[in-house]
Amino acid sequence: MLTLERAKQLLASATTEEHLLLHAKNVSVAMGGMAKFFGENEEHWMAIGHLHDYDYEQHPEEHLQHTAQPLLAAGLTEEEVRAILAHGYGHCNDVEPITDLEKSLFTVDELTGIIQAAARMRPLGITDMEVSSFMKKFKDKKFAAKCDREVIKQGCTLLGMEVKDVAAICIEAMKAYAEELQLAPRTL
Repeated sequence: MLTLERAKQLLASATTEEHLLLHAKNVSVAMGGMAKFFGENEEHWMAIGHLHDYDYEQHPEEHLQHTAQPLLAAGLTEEEVRAILAHGYGHCNDVEPITDLEKSLFTVDELTGIIQAAARMRPLGITDMEVSSFMKKFKDKKFAAKCDREVIKQGCTLLGMEVKDVAAICIEAMKAYAEELQLAPRTL
């Protein structure tokens, strides 16, 4: 089973850009929250989340087309690789998210981008962020415009959950890692 430590090693071997590493951390932490919600192995889900953009820095135009073979060769299982591939459903490939793990990764990949952007605008970062505050930003299509809200909505539909409920899980999980995610209160 993929561990978080191994996922960090693998991602570090293919990724150097700080913003991509930070995104990996955000998705990883949110996936831990989703695993807890579903009663699954938090570290394993965090590891999958951390590694989800394994080939992105080297192949941004062919994202997820250079993922399966290297990760299988590195010892990941078919199920783990499939979970990573499924986050590209509809825009990079046709691997449909079926399991709760796959559906969660598909959803939180984009969702964490909006949460992160919203938290950065707040004096106390994510530490005091409420879901209602997030939802205002979510509804403003100009805010964090690169984050695909339709993908988030589609993912929530696949999960059978409301956007606000998935966001609440992710925000709570991310609060515990505010410092590491660079979302802690700003100091003057």
